[in-house]
Amino acid sequence: MRETEHEAETGKRPLGVGMVGYSFMGAAHSQGWRTVGRVFDLPLRPVLSAVCGRDGAAVRAAADRLGWAAAETDWRALVARDDVDIIDICTPGDSHAEIAIAALDAGKHVLCEKPLANTVEEAEAMAEAAERARARGQVAMVGFNYRRVPALALARQMIADGRLGTLRHVRLTYLQDWLVDPGFPLTWRLRKDRAGSGALGDLGAHIVDLAQFLAGEPVAGVSALTETFVRERPLLDGVSSGLTGEGSTATGQVTVDDAAVFTGRFPSGALASFEATRFAAGRKNALRLELNGSNGSLAFDLERLNELSFHDHTEPATSSGFRRILVTEPGHPYLEAWWPPGHGLGYEHTFVHQAHDLLHAIATGEQPEPSFAAGLSVQRVLAAVEESAAKNSVYTLVAATPVTV
Repeated sequence: MRETEHEAETGKRPLGVGMVGYSFMGAAHSQGWRTVGRVFDLPLRPVLSAVCGRDGAAVRAAADRLGWAAAETDWRALVARDDVDIIDICTPGDSHAEIAIAALDAGKHVLCEKPLANTVEEAEAMAEAAERARARGQVAMVGFNYRRVPALALARQMIADGRLGTLRHVRLTYLQDWLVDPGFPLTWRLRKDRAGSGALGDLGAHIVDLAQFLAGEPVAGVSALTETFVRERPLLDGVSSGLTGEGSTATGQVTVDDAAVFTGRFPSGALASFEATRFAAGRKNALRLELNGSNGSLAFDLERLNELSFHDHTEPATSSGFRRILVTEPGHPYLEAWWPPGHGLGYEHTFVHQAHDLLHAIATGEQPEPSFAAGLSVQRVLAAVEESAAKNSVYTLVAATPVTV
């Protein structure tokens, strides 16, 4: 008997998923939807009803490869399908608001990749649509998948339980290097009209969300610097508007930031520092954070995502220090359904956990986190960073005579 037939016999109500977009994030989300019911005991049975993309041949091939029952080339047709209950948005940011609001107004639940939108105004409209839909029993969630790393979920529990005492410092960095080569082409992620911002929205959104998630309070103020190191890049097709270099390789202007560095303050008085860049040579996906409080500290490195470092400052100095917590025990967040202790998880499992949490929220009627309101909170911080960077007055130190430093 095929597994799908076995699932149908369990009596669990099917919930049809329709996904828009099928590239990197679409593949990751598909992995989550395919796997979640095979690992967790769910209240609902997710069904991969249809995937949507503009290129008919490509989206049909993606449907076959990723496990979707059907393919659509118009997201409006996807939203209108009777066999779709959840719309999962994995497209560039310029289409998030239109698709999400239409889906919510059509009575669908919505999962939207981060950042929520390209502007605060779009994010506000999405949050308002989610609030209206909430009154009808629908839910909307933002895909900040790093919240679903078991070690970070455990860190949140420990902080909420007071293990760090009064929070003093939050510092986060997210470093990648895929733009170091100036010959890398001008993709949609380097265009403000498509992506909204560069490293700030792509990577900075994650660490802003994690800072607020772990601290349990919103960022209240920022001071920022941003930079675009390579301002022109080769065009993918060589024919887009704004090209230069006639008779040579056609190029177009990069209209987003390559890196952002900013400080922040929480209402409690805790200080925060953030760095997001796609120009850190040798760093592929280095998300690192540390939180310091009056009673202890926590540290995490995504490249060691099954581990959490904890220092208990209430212990005697003669025996205290950072210790490694291997986050693979059944009592740790999400781990009860996976492997025996010591058998670690990976990046793809965060999307399984994301699907798990959304399905449980739909079944219970509870608001899943992060909500669209939480996504709007992140969007406001990103906008404040851009405004601060644009207006920042840097005090320049000029030595009267040459100084060796």
